[in-house]
Amino acid sequence: MRFPAWYTSSITRGLQQQPAGLILAAATLIPIIAAALLAPLLGTYSPLAQDLLIRNHAPSWVHLLGTDHLGRDVLARLLDGGRTTLLVSTVGTLLAFVLGAGVGLLAVTFGRVSEALVFGFIDLVRAMPGTLLALLLIVALGSGALPLILALGLSFSPQIAYVARASYRREIARDYVRAARTFGGTRLHILGRHIVPNVAGALVTQVAIILPRCIVTESVLSFLGVGSSPDAPTWGRMISDAARSIQTAPHVLVAPLLALIILTICISIVGDHLRRGLDPVRSDDSAIGREARPA
Repeated sequence: MRFPAWYTSSITRGLQQQPAGLILAAATLIPIIAAALLAPLLGTYSPLAQDLLIRNHAPSWVHLLGTDHLGRDVLARLLDGGRTTLLVSTVGTLLAFVLGAGVGLLAVTFGRVSEALVFGFIDLVRAMPGTLLALLLIVALGSGALPLILALGLSFSPQIAYVARASYRREIARDYVRAARTFGGTRLHILGRHIVPNVAGALVTQVAIILPRCIVTESVLSFLGVGSSPDAPTWGRMISDAARSIQTAPHVLVAPLLALIILTICISIVGDHLRRGLDPVRSDDSAIGREARPA
């Protein structure tokens, strides 16, 4: 599968015109992700080791971010919890991408009946807030990393399915698709050979848009105690545990809360710029629309 030359050149041009905000967000995001993924190699304390003699200690040279109500090192738990949060949320986002893009494109490809049936069901799913839907799925599937990933994937796949349908309709009306039909191309051939390469940018950028929502949803579920296994430190569970000692040890709450806010904001900024760079058709259409408006 080869992408059109005009498409790849538009991607390159779009990514070369990014402002300083993207550089700042990426410079902040890369160390956070690297520290979380390499946490076991950094030589910090065990995130599960308890020492009741140093409960709720303030940050010091020994414990850089202090300790929590059980004497556990906050920095070690922050790094280990970041790895869990990132892995679960990333896999859940990829699952949502595969389900949403696959189901959405195939449904509209096979005609109005399949589209009506599939998107009728998706409308029922979308009628429920994503966090509530994920919570219900966790209750039905049980707790743990795998049920949480499935819940995130099923909760956010409808959004990608709608983007896939809109992108398909945009491309199906273009001349190159009519030409492919004239030469006897089947629906699946046209979909895989012509449409998918031209809608890939719009679909891939949804990953960066949905990932921060998956991170927040995972943290909310962990805060409620229905996320990953109880012994796994996650940012949501750290915030929940810190709430009981917020007056005596506010530093325990500030660390995971700031990490969650900074991570989601940086991913959102990067995702917005990726959307501009990887979906040049939409960007060009928007620019044409602005130029066509009367002064």
